[in-house]
Amino acid sequence: MSRIGKKPVDLPQGVTAQLAGQTVKVKGPKGELSFTCPDDVVVKVDGNVIKIDPRDQGKRARSMWGMARTRVSNLAVGVTKGFEKKLEITGVGYRAAAQGKVLNLALGYSHDINYPVPNGITIATPKPTEIIISGIDKQQVGQVAAEIRDFRGPEPYKGKGVRYEGEFIFRKEGKKK
Repeated sequence: MSRIGKKPVDLPQGVTAQLAGQTVKVKGPKGELSFTCPDDVVVKVDGNVIKIDPRDQGKRARSMWGMARTRVSNLAVGVTKGFEKKLEITGVGYRAAAQGKVLNLALGYSHDINYPVPNGITIATPKPTEIIISGIDKQQVGQVAAEIRDFRGPEPYKGKGVRYEGEFIFRKEGKKK
């Protein structure tokens, strides 16, 4: 039995939820988000509480139960607080600069990388070696962070590259003579 799915989603003050079929729309001070729940779960909106239950006791229904509850909870958090990911850049000459809707990255290639910032995402660079990605959609914030990290992931010998804040890079020993 899903311990996450059993908990109802409490909506904070100033947040409203609407249910249209299996689609949950949540509106708050930062914007509006929606999520279409799978047919294996039953969604009920009761005032400022959203309750999700499995349609039956099959394996797929129980699997979707906790996932659907977490996704709906992320909607409520996103429209009130928002989400944020921080990236750190390590390496000589590696830097980042946010210029309007484009993130300019110098990551040791023969050319600079210009990453267009998607709608709904804000990118800030307080230092040339730090990138802060923020937005209301948790999935989109994580996807943008992963795409930026993929341009030059951290390498195991010197640790150079783009990594998440606090990420541990397992270091390898170099060649022996």
